[in-house]
Amino acid sequence: MEEKRNIFDYLAQILIVFGFAILMLNIFCLAFGDSAKEFSAMFELGNQGIPTKIVFQFLFVSVLIVSVRFIFFTDIIIKKMPIGLRTICMLTAIVMIIAAFVITFHWFPANMWQPWAMFLVCFGISFIGSYFVMAVKEKLENRRMNEALQRIKNQ
Repeated sequence: MEEKRNIFDYLAQILIVFGFAILMLNIFCLAFGDSAKEFSAMFELGNQGIPTKIVFQFLFVSVLIVSVRFIFFTDIIIKKMPIGLRTICMLTAIVMIIAAFVITFHWFPANMWQPWAMFLVCFGISFIGSYFVMAVKEKLENRRMNEALQRIKNQ
């Protein structure tokens, strides 16, 4: 049984994505900020912090990511697509959104392969980490549901 979601569930997802993105950006800012400030709008303050305009851009990207996830992982819009294909389509859409922001807002030089490679590595690690967290969460929820079902059967 799928639980009904409300606007607060989606706002929570947006804030989780946004918080994780800003955490990662802060780590990169400390590690590479001073050496990258000549090349990237994200690091124009060096290791002193993230420009406000970039923070709001990341908030908008977070909204778009949660929207894409909603499109591909609810049966409201797409009803018969296999989960693997949904995942591939969602990841492709997210990479395209981020690429558009990279190019539009000069997050990093779009004509250099190194920043793209770092982005793809970080994106891949983040996706794999998220996948494992969700798998553990689902396993715990399934265990809880099975225990509740057993209690009901025993009564």
